[in-house]
Amino acid sequence: MIRILITDKLAKEGVDLLKSTPGVEPVVKTGISEDELASIIGEYDGLIIRSETKVTAKVLEKPGKLRAIARAGVGVDNVDCAVATRKGILVMNTPGGNTLSAAEHTMALMLALSRKVPQANSSMKAGAWDKKKFMGNQLNNKTLGVIGMGRIGMAVIKMASGFGMKILGYDPLAAPAEAEKYNVEITDDINRIFKESDYITLHVPKNEKTVNMIDAPQLAMMKPTVRIINVARGGIINEDALYDVLKAGKIAGAALDVFAKEPTDNKRYMEIDNCIVTPHLGASTEEAQIEVAREAAEIIVEALKGGAIRNAINAPASGGTLPAIITSYAELARKIGLLMSAVTEGSVKNVEVQYRGTIAEMNVVAITTAFSIGLLQKHFDIPINMVNVGVMAKERGISIDITKNSESKDVASSFTAKVVTSRLTRTITGTVFGDKFQKIMEIDGFSIEVTPTGTMMVIFNDDKPGVIGAVGTICGKYGINISTMGVGQKRELGKAVLAVSLDAQPNEKALAEFKKLDFVNELYVCSLD
Repeated sequence: MIRILITDKLAKEGVDLLKSTPGVEPVVKTGISEDELASIIGEYDGLIIRSETKVTAKVLEKPGKLRAIARAGVGVDNVDCAVATRKGILVMNTPGGNTLSAAEHTMALMLALSRKVPQANSSMKAGAWDKKKFMGNQLNNKTLGVIGMGRIGMAVIKMASGFGMKILGYDPLAAPAEAEKYNVEITDDINRIFKESDYITLHVPKNEKTVNMIDAPQLAMMKPTVRIINVARGGIINEDALYDVLKAGKIAGAALDVFAKEPTDNKRYMEIDNCIVTPHLGASTEEAQIEVAREAAEIIVEALKGGAIRNAINAPASGGTLPAIITSYAELARKIGLLMSAVTEGSVKNVEVQYRGTIAEMNVVAITTAFSIGLLQKHFDIPINMVNVGVMAKERGISIDITKNSESKDVASSFTAKVVTSRLTRTITGTVFGDKFQKIMEIDGFSIEVTPTGTMMVIFNDDKPGVIGAVGTICGKYGINISTMGVGQKRELGKAVLAVSLDAQPNEKALAEFKKLDFVNELYVCSLD
């Protein structure tokens, strides 16, 4: 008998599905403490949670029979995935269950903004009848700027198309082929979204690339009639900058379902009529809760019965069964993927990886997968791993062309990644010495030698004296140690690349100083941890 513990309120349909499954016994114990959960967890094969239960290292210290955890929802920040992985416990989520609910809430807020529904409701309940005061706007024929065209972004596009809206789409990774069916005009210039849109909706994860992606400079580009909707993640919009333009009447309105801190203590939005706020209701529909409950029940039973593993957050580690050289190249490839994600701009059009030398004669599937994980991770809300990376790449229409050449070049073996976007082409080559020492040896044809570790900063610069000294001076000023440094030159072009591994992430002041250096053309920072 497979016993599954449910510790958060789960829709009845999910519990009923478990009860009706032969060989499965669901046990519901909600509101239990960390100590109680830790004391009983080993008696169960599976655990289903939502957001309230905290599956900590203490809970997982003695997991007993526990083999799988399913989160009925997207976020898994309430699960210590690192400990679960070490204990061999599968962690899964249900990312698709709230897609329609989040998209519909986006449309509800868009309509409420357009027709001033909350304000008219409050006015009428206060005894007024003021039709002129609440004159609204139609969605038909207006331009909707969609930032992020994943599952929810595409669901919004489909709905907005039904209202006769013109869609201008931007995705920091790649636009899905499905967008063409809805006549989406895809742009790789995000500033067009800010300048041309009548409505802007955001559907991107929160990370170092998207934090404050809408700030004072972006808000200054927008039409005075623009309306902004955020049902994605708090912190993508600078809340103070948004408040300032709303208060001054420089944009028409905004609707926020998510906040940088939740529950939010930013009460200033309550003071202004042109901002609608809701308490993170994107997934809060009965249908969404039923869907995620059913899906959580289905995937945990399937996994525990030895079937397909779906929506895995942590794939079982396979490094121990692979040759040391493959494991080292896989880790190098993952880091190159992360770095490539940081130094590329525009929508991805083509991805190629090349293996040369002795590594080309081996099974390199794990290496290519590791590169894919690094390349895609920052573009998704959920962790990307060997189980789901293929699905996520396919969802965005990304495939990887692989070539092998057993003839070595410069070193015994090497791994090269090439990414072509709508704006540029980037190549990065790395190698492994002695089965474990990783080096990046080339960036865009510039020969360098740098160890990919910690935080990497890559500067494309004019080739002139004083570059290394100036960079070192700023690092010293802010207490940042340089672990390794590589310099590549093309003297005939007067250009160079400086790549450094740092022991700390430069803060905003340090980055501003780096960018002000007169020789800097492009600067990118990427954490490889």
